[in-house]
Amino acid sequence: MRTLNEMLAKKLLTPDQHFEILSWATRARTPEKIMEMPPHLWRSLELASVLMGFEVGPANA
Repeated sequence: MRTLNEMLAKKLLTPDQHFEILSWATRARTPEKIMEMPPHLWRSLELASVLMGFEVGPANA
């Protein structure tokens, strides 16, 4: 969650994207459920991750 907060602070995620991703991750009880995050949220998270210097996403699981 700290990384999401850093992404928000660096303006790599909008407040709405941050809230949606954080909400999804909080509700997900397993890594498999996190991987079911809607595509628009994955795209936002992947772009922010690349801009921070690391990658994350379904292809890397």
